[in-house]
This record gives sequence, structure tokens and C-alpha cells, in this order.
Amino acid sequence: QVQLVESGGGSAQAGGSLRLSCQVSEHIGDNIYYMAWFRQAPGKEREAVAGVYLLSGKTYYVESVKGRFTCSLSNAKPLPALHLQMDNLTPDDTAVYYCAASQRIGSWSTTSLYNAWGQGTQVTVSA
Repeated sequence: QVQLVESGGGSAQAGGSLRLSCQVSEHIGDNIYYMAWFRQAPGKEREAVAGVYLLSGKTYYVESVKGRFTCSLSNAKPLPALHLQMDNLTPDDTAVYYCAASQRIGSWSTTSLYNAWGQGTQVTVSA
């Protein structure tokens, strides 16, 4: 049962831009506290990229993407959508990007906090 549907991604050259979107496709329950983007490169662990605390709108970024990526939330009723605008891309940004949602309070960048995941979308950046 698909609950988070990602779109966007694809290929870009270094310095280029891509935009990801994540739509909550079905009601996954009340009290979604966090939505976030994670990524996983080949041979590496899944890592947090950016996130939003829905109750306040506060955004979070890992250091490597600050100033280049912008995470935003479309809190349209009845279901929210999360976006990730990625600018000034580098080959190190190449990975499968996953959208995630959490109904628990905790550290936004912790993978185990999230109970709903998208299927992932590939982002490839060439030098």
C-alpha cells in the first residue's frame, strides 16, 4: 500500500538543479510530526538530507546541503506535499532519494523515527 509518492529527480550536470516532490497519497493517520528527505548512495548508509517539523514549519538541513537545497511544505488540505529544490548540484549528491513521514517526536534525522517511506527516486549528477 503506497502512502508516499515521489516525483522529480533524474539527471543533471554539476551546477544544475532538480526538484523533488512527495505527495501523501493516502491518509496515513493523524499527527504527522515530521516529513523529510533521505538519500542513499551505492555502498553507503541512508542519510538524512532535509526535513520539516509540521507543527511549526521549522526546516532542517544537513551541513553538506545548506545553502544549496531548499525543503518546503505544501500543507494543502487534505494531504500535505513535501518538496526539495536542489541547486548547485555536485556528483556527491548522486543517490536514491526517499521521502519519509513520522508520527513520532524525536530527532528529525534519525531513520528509525520514520514509519512511512516512499519508493525512492534516482538523482544522478555528472561532472
